[in-house]
Amino acid sequence: MATKKNIITVGRRKSSVARVFITKGSGKITINGKDLKKYFPLQFMQDALMKPLRTLDMADTFDVSVNVNGGGIKGQTDAITLAIARALVQDNAENKPALRAERLMTRDARVVERKKTGLRKARKREQYSKR
Repeated sequence: MATKKNIITVGRRKSSVARVFITKGSGKITINGKDLKKYFPLQFMQDALMKPLRTLDMADTFDVSVNVNGGGIKGQTDAITLAIARALVQDNAENKPALRAERLMTRDARVVERKKTGLRKARKREQYSKR
């Protein structure tokens, strides 16, 4: 295993950007200086963040420190998940097929469509009146 001292990667989703710093350690995860369970109290979000580490059975191998900003909690969760998966591939390229099989390596490019002039929202318009 060709582990570097400190691995830094970026993950993005919607308008969220996550910078992840991974080092060898005991499995501690901090997000913006807070513990994982305090920053994301919902269990399904904690599970989503741990999925790349659990897929490779490395949940207790690395310490993860995250700086994330922008967007909502779901976008931030997905951005962090992508960044962790990228960091694990940067650590060892043999991890990529297993992570790709779980769909953790693909950046979800969907973002909010911009509002157009003359419309209420991106596509919503005034009701058409024939007479």
